[in-house]
Amino acid sequence: MQHLRGTLIHYPWGTFDTIHELLGTEPDGRPLAEYWLGAHTLAPSPIDNTTLDKAVAERPEWLGTASVDAFGPQLPFLMKILSARHPLSLQAHPSRAAAEEGFAAEEAAGVPLTSPQRVYKDAWPKPEIMVALTPFHTLCGFRDPMETIALFEALGGGPQIERIVSPLRTRAGEVGLQEIFLKVLALSEQETDLVDAVLAAAITHRDAEGAVGVFARTALELDDVFPSDPGILAALLMNRVELEPGQALYTPAGVMHAHLRGTGIEVMASSDNVLRGGLTSKHIAVDELVRVVDFTWNDPEVIDGTETTPGVWDYPTHCREFDIVRLEVGPGSALSLPEPEGARIALVTRGSLSLSDDERTLELAQGDSVFIPAGNPPITASGNAQVFLASPGTLGPI
Repeated sequence: MQHLRGTLIHYPWGTFDTIHELLGTEPDGRPLAEYWLGAHTLAPSPIDNTTLDKAVAERPEWLGTASVDAFGPQLPFLMKILSARHPLSLQAHPSRAAAEEGFAAEEAAGVPLTSPQRVYKDAWPKPEIMVALTPFHTLCGFRDPMETIALFEALGGGPQIERIVSPLRTRAGEVGLQEIFLKVLALSEQETDLVDAVLAAAITHRDAEGAVGVFARTALELDDVFPSDPGILAALLMNRVELEPGQALYTPAGVMHAHLRGTGIEVMASSDNVLRGGLTSKHIAVDELVRVVDFTWNDPEVIDGTETTPGVWDYPTHCREFDIVRLEVGPGSALSLPEPEGARIALVTRGSLSLSDDERTLELAQGDSVFIPAGNPPITASGNAQVFLASPGTLGPI
């Protein structure tokens, strides 16, 4: 095991000081959205005198035989601190099959990786899990259409509202959701009267209790960042989820989502494939959205974590590319780090601790991280700290 440094990622929606406070670094006035720990080629983590992508390519034994057999000589997961002060764009991520097909098609067509029209930056899927460090608000998946009709009707707004919900009444299930979602994306700047009617109705219900109040406040929260954007209507078709610290939400491929605000630990397959579906000035590939997005509705499952052994909390997803556990190391106690197949990355999010194997001891403070190669001797953690440990998921036969 050895110390690993992350890469700072600046996006406009990031917070100004939250990640800096966690890492113990000085804010520089720019919004800081993410801190990447992994081997993705866009922002690989420095390790020793190289970067992690180059290190594992030169020493694939660090990944373990099962991981190399499943994914090739590449770390299959990416770990992040994510901190949002306002909503992100609506987006979904492809399955492995869709990513491989889409990437190959764009490569064959000669679309540059840097082109604004480029959709697939790599051939990997991007399922992901978010574990909240602070109260975390997000949109995830589509709400039951009957509930959505009831919420729009409760807002009022007259015949304009009926223009939105009529496809949900007349078309069955996901067909109606797809129709209205695509219709919203096709609205022109001259058709924002529909959005404005919903926002005007939302203002009258902004202080309401219950689901209608949450619905109205979500519309207004989005309008603060994306004024009169038609994507607001698409977002209002979706479930709003609020996570408390320690709770998690898994987002599989194909599920439309958008983080609203909060800070957490995000782990995903090592990909940068994003299909945007509104609330953005970037390219929206409508045909790919239809091919990739799952328009069925669901009630997102909040994962509280399972304490598998004292002080070790697992967040199961059954995802092959990654797994994540949370360790709560108390004073005077010692925990054995879980030993899944493959390489691991550990990040200290609170306190300080020692990691010891039969070869060395590393002293870690809040914000420090380590890379643990496959086959590393068993590791004991002691001190007073919260630690997140990312690794590949179950690597048996598909």
